Amino acid sequence: MKTITICGSMRFANEMKKIAFELEAIKGCNVLQCIYNDAAREVTPVMKEHINAAHLEKIKMSDMIYVVDINGYIGETVKKEIEFAREHQKEIVFYSKDFSRKTF
Repeated sequence: MKTITICGSMRFANEMKKIAFELEAIKGCNVLQCIYNDAAREVTPVMKEHINAAHLEKIKMSDMIYVVDINGYIGETVKKEIEFAREHQKEIVFYSKDFSRKTF
């Protein structure tokens, strides 16, 4: 069972939740979920720093990252996460190219 961290813009939060379900329920992966600010709380710079650091730790614990790049969109933060994953020799899978793959 592969452990995956989902990386993507929060503009795709609803899609990422659905993708996480499919990766676990259908593909049998273990998804380390990013957090969602569904309550729309104000995020301070310190909170943002904590969230970003936690996400990088999730990438370190993962076998791969799954980049949700709907319509080819990859923001600056996700670009940094992709580079971080490369530096840590993690497999990188892109939603736009690889979602139909049967296994990872």
